[in-house]
Amino acid sequence: MSDPTGTTAIGRYGAALLRNRALMRAPIWLYRARLGFLFGSRLLMLEHLGRKSGAVRRVVLEVIGHPAPDVYVIASGFGSQAQWYRNLMANPQVRVSVAGHHSSPATARRLPTGEADAALTAYARKHPRAWAKFKNVLENTLGTAISEQDTALPVLELRLDTTSPTPR
Repeated sequence: MSDPTGTTAIGRYGAALLRNRALMRAPIWLYRARLGFLFGSRLLMLEHLGRKSGAVRRVVLEVIGHPAPDVYVIASGFGSQAQWYRNLMANPQVRVSVAGHHSSPATARRLPTGEADAALTAYARKHPRAWAKFKNVLENTLGTAISEQDTALPVLELRLDTTSPTPR
């Protein structure tokens, strides 16, 4: 059966791009140079501590939801095997750089299935074309079907601590 939209090929190539470490780490330098605002609020840089090393680690992720001014929702495209995800499960105290916030303290929380489903559904409705491609990339990366209902995809909430100063 042919794929007239090309989503299967996009999914395969997208998954390969996600595995390219140098390419995926390039935006970190822009955030560190305080140029993260160039990405708007669709991407954020997450700073977290390595669960074994204790070293500061950084990753740039797509924001799939922004339900409140101090709340951002992200998904782990590599599932529960992603190192940043595993680090957050060990220590949920993080720092977030997004839009006008630079290295703001935040707390991560994995959303229960119902809340994760609602976040994915809202993302799919707001960005249907992006979701079609994102979903296909996720399925190729994880090797399993992704659904907006009863999702096994780890979806996390990052809640900024707006009461603490942010020096670093």
